[in-house]
Amino acid sequence: MKTIAIIPARGGSKRIEGKNIQLLGEFPLIAHSILYAQKNSEIIDDIYVSTDDAEIKKTALQFGAKVIDRPVSISGDLEPTVSALKHALQMIGPDVENVVLLQATNPFRPQNLLREAFEKYKKEDADSLFTISRNHQKFGKIVNNKFQPFNYTFGQRSQDLEPLFFENGLLYISKVSLIQKDIIISENAIPFEVDHIFAHVDIDAPEDLEYAAFIYNKIDGKK
Repeated sequence: MKTIAIIPARGGSKRIEGKNIQLLGEFPLIAHSILYAQKNSEIIDDIYVSTDDAEIKKTALQFGAKVIDRPVSISGDLEPTVSALKHALQMIGPDVENVVLLQATNPFRPQNLLREAFEKYKKEDADSLFTISRNHQKFGKIVNNKFQPFNYTFGQRSQDLEPLFFENGLLYISKVSLIQKDIIISENAIPFEVDHIFAHVDIDAPEDLEYAAFIYNKIDGKK
């Protein structure tokens, strides 16, 4: 039974035109996730891009991924990611056990992340795993025009905050049987903590792309 990577990448981005094929460093955005999957060939048997866009398809094929043509009916702004995964699996066939979901909008991942995460996923015989990072900010709400702290009290030091975490989107691993139930992360999913600057790169707006380019150039300059 196979472990495959699926990279959902629809067209029609509103904030960044042609977002998934915008250059980030020397490669189109989507290529970073394809190349990462290729570097983990000891785990990933095949790499698929699910898209409704001809230019994304062309780029994905150029970088060695297989392409699943996603129907327009499941390519809208409000369509959940699991719809693309389910459709891709229907097209691929029955010999897949695990899906590694790589989001094109999270282009950078620590080199050993997938290997370490997959080892834990297999060791604990989990049905799903997702990456998280600790938050170190002080949050609150505004109620009746007054600020109410949420995860701290006024005057409390940041280092004394109760640990809170966010889903950083770097990678997800799920059993096919779970995805077929319209679920990517189950209640029993393993949270895999990542303490890395890459966890804060998530491209949605133009300023996110600028930040990602800054990080890429900074890291590339150290090689």
